[in-house]
Amino acid sequence: MRPADHLIHLTMSVFLIFGVYQFYFWCQRQKWVPVRKFSTKLDDLFPFWPVWGWIYSFLYYPALIYLNWVVESPRHFNHLVMSFIILLGMQMVFFLFFPVETPIAWRALNKGRNWSEKFLQYVQKFDQPSNCFPSMHVSVATLTALHARASLGPAAFAFPVLIAISCIFTKQHYLVDLPFGALLGWLAWLSFVWMG
Repeated sequence: MRPADHLIHLTMSVFLIFGVYQFYFWCQRQKWVPVRKFSTKLDDLFPFWPVWGWIYSFLYYPALIYLNWVVESPRHFNHLVMSFIILLGMQMVFFLFFPVETPIAWRALNKGRNWSEKFLQYVQKFDQPSNCFPSMHVSVATLTALHARASLGPAAFAFPVLIAISCIFTKQHYLVDLPFGALLGWLAWLSFVWMG
């Protein structure tokens, strides 16, 4: 592809990333059905480790932007973007009709004592404890890895693994959120394969 195509795709990607977040935040403001909580003793085995907040928040964007360099044509880019839109639609169904939130006590663990905790508090100002099932972080990371594995091989899956670990140690998600998030990412990938 020409450099102009990459520039167009990169510009569109930035707008799409920020646009998708608006749907995520919109779902947080909706209260259509009662919110559930899933806390288990297994979740309590994992400590609050706020330094993982940097991975949780910052690894995301370079990985998504990287996909602009693996697309082979504008058609490929359009189909790739459509797979993420399909993923967003599936996530929104869960967020609106099966809302799950993490316990308030988990956020109370963050006392703002260091830069990592302060940064995580900043993130949590926007990211409420709801919209946690299935993990959108893990679903997007899984779909991203599936798109990137043609160029990166198995190393692409380090991205969803690191994101999943960060979801647990920041206490942003229950354990059960992670495999279901990965499943949604895989289903969105299948839609991409089907579009051919």
